[in-house]
Amino acid sequence: MYSNKENVNILTALLVAHGVRHAVVCPGSRNAPIVHNLNECPDIRCYPVTDERSAAFYALGMTQALGQPVAVCVTSGTALLNTAPAVAEAYYQRRPLVVISADRPPQWIDQLDGQTLPQGDALGRFVAKAVTLPEPHDDEERWFCNRLVNEALMVRQAPVHINVPITEPLFDFSVGQLPEERVISLTPADIPPHVLSHVCRMFMQSRRPMLISGQPWNPHLDEAVALVADNADYVPDFVLYTGGSIVSKRLKRFLRKAKETWVVNATGEVTDTFMNLTQVIQGDADVVADQVRFMLEQQPHPFVRLWDDLVARVRRHAESYVPPYSQMAVVKCLEQVVDDVPIHYGNSSAIRLANIYARRPVWCNRGVNGIEGSLSTAAGFSAVTNGKVVCVLGDLSFFYDQNALWNQNLGGNLRILLMNNHRGGIFNMLPGLGQSPARDGLVAASHAASAEGVCQQNDIRYMEVHDQQHLQRAVDELLRMDSDRPVLLEAFTDADVDACALRDYYQSLSI
Repeated sequence: MYSNKENVNILTALLVAHGVRHAVVCPGSRNAPIVHNLNECPDIRCYPVTDERSAAFYALGMTQALGQPVAVCVTSGTALLNTAPAVAEAYYQRRPLVVISADRPPQWIDQLDGQTLPQGDALGRFVAKAVTLPEPHDDEERWFCNRLVNEALMVRQAPVHINVPITEPLFDFSVGQLPEERVISLTPADIPPHVLSHVCRMFMQSRRPMLISGQPWNPHLDEAVALVADNADYVPDFVLYTGGSIVSKRLKRFLRKAKETWVVNATGEVTDTFMNLTQVIQGDADVVADQVRFMLEQQPHPFVRLWDDLVARVRRHAESYVPPYSQMAVVKCLEQVVDDVPIHYGNSSAIRLANIYARRPVWCNRGVNGIEGSLSTAAGFSAVTNGKVVCVLGDLSFFYDQNALWNQNLGGNLRILLMNNHRGGIFNMLPGLGQSPARDGLVAASHAASAEGVCQQNDIRYMEVHDQQHLQRAVDELLRMDSDRPVLLEAFTDADVDACALRDYYQSLSI
């Protein structure tokens, strides 16, 4: 039996019709009718998560794994505001996160009633569509409610927000079946063949073309740019930019020397990252990149070959460089033995090390997020994946997001490699910051915490390693052991050694 609230039933029916099959649900009374419906619906699987901020990242991880829209349902009031960091990340990753918030009736907003605030536009420009559903009383309002839900769920390349006011009484579950609802579909435009041919022709005819693919794949380019420095022979005249965000500031500064950039993205938006954009092409960036690579196989380009040789030399250096026991050694050890397993990296030092050693695309919330949500995103990814999922992150990211482990949906396929140097290690690498007495205690947030207690309270299998001698065995055990609960390996390192290892790696580079 379903709720007697018509807007909730219309929403539920259209979620199913638009292919939403997974919903992360948070506790609350105002959203109970929605949660009840989602749970009753045989086509939707619910995943309970108490912390709304973690829940939204959990849903984001599911969208990454599935490539499909995933809902996160929260109650009224500030519960909705807690989803904002994950929504912002989904916006810049162009992920179809569907935020569903229950709301109080509009007449009670700003009247000092509990858990009431203006929710309709609370997520601002970080959603592509925000709608507030009416509580229908006639056919015209039912049509309006249907149209609003369709408009939101037709968006596939960005997060959306569906706000659902619900009047009391809340808990009448007396409707036998969901309504038959009109479905409005969207047929997206693909890149026409002549446009694709034009893009490829421009690339191949340029004297110094470069294909740049952002997140989740841009390894070794930071080191390569460090090597070429101001050598004008390596500066492209035409950049074709596909994919997502780029981690390396050095690479972005270098590509701003190029004459022009063409960007391909799904939305057609202007993303002038290199400050020389001349053309935006709306379409599937992977299709364009694959076609360019195919043409390069048929007709190698001397400038592309120049860069391929440079990146190959950097790759050989990365493989031969032996770092001391450090976070760099931990990531290198992992990447040398890990199989075809999805890996989620934390946002700061972890992803920079991944760019050196990763041999495949990796996941990271580099769209816009800071330290929040990395673990929750990986946890959500693991919930809809049969195989193992690895999350590699630093200590500040882990402790900030430890509620990701307070979660009944977790299974043994989630493996966590926590690199703990008792501070934000990236701050040891920033020139000039070491002169400030505030660096360690305030900026880098130094601490003495360990994850062992967090693991005990959440029934997470815990291991630790402190030296190079035991690192290989510990990483192998993390990846290979059988477990019906998540497994965490905490690798304790020294922040000063971590900084020295990375600095020595760059200083030992040579063309």
